[in-house]
Amino acid sequence: MKPLIVANWKCNPTTLKEAEKLFNSLKKGLKNVKKIEVVICPPFVYLPSFKFQASGFKLGAQDCFWEDKGPYTGEVSPQMLKSLGGSYVIVGHSERRQIFKETDEIVNEKIKEILKAKLRPIFCIGESEEEKRAGKTFQVLEREIEKGLDKVPKKEIERVIIAYEPIWAIGTEKACEENEVMTIALFIKKLISHLYNKKIARTIKILYGGSVDSKNASDYLGESKMQGLLIGGASLNSKEFIKIIRTLNSI
Repeated sequence: MKPLIVANWKCNPTTLKEAEKLFNSLKKGLKNVKKIEVVICPPFVYLPSFKFQASGFKLGAQDCFWEDKGPYTGEVSPQMLKSLGGSYVIVGHSERRQIFKETDEIVNEKIKEILKAKLRPIFCIGESEEEKRAGKTFQVLEREIEKGLDKVPKKEIERVIIAYEPIWAIGTEKACEENEVMTIALFIKKLISHLYNKKIARTIKILYGGSVDSKNASDYLGESKMQGLLIGGASLNSKEFIKIIRTLNSI
């Protein structure tokens, strides 16, 4: 099973010219990478420009709506993303939950619609610093997983990727300790085993995200036994992101 490395560009860069420059730099730098599956998730508006150029990696989106079409001004459906060459969709990111007030129920509806479109959801979960200090980490993760995967059938769950992104680590340079990440991964697998079965728990991909860089990336895939990474800020620096991928590819 190849490690999955996902680049979340968020609301960056501000022009198509800059986006194409970054994209082409990554395309060139990742040309001979064979052991890693790389997914680039740019803003929606740049996907059409990249659709026929993504060789060596796949494209994804940063969010979607929970219906495939209809009178929903400003929304983008999974079916639309699929037509633009998208294979993955990030859903439930803490920024969507905090800034746009998305609930676990909304995340659940999005996951089901993504699966309906035959795309793969990258389902984000994670606790805040306040919740961590209060000792509620596992309680929060359990709630987010159970509600987020509500009524997702066994035949579909294997296409779901879970991304553990502690909110307190995102963009703070306070990356989560490797042993703590491993404990979280084991907890998630135990919960998935309870909700589904042991086979699914063994095979489901779990990613880590939160202040990942070229210095700590290999530790998460090695010591923490994660199956991949969700990378934000470092993915906008082509040299740093390529360094991360090449380091992991050489292991």
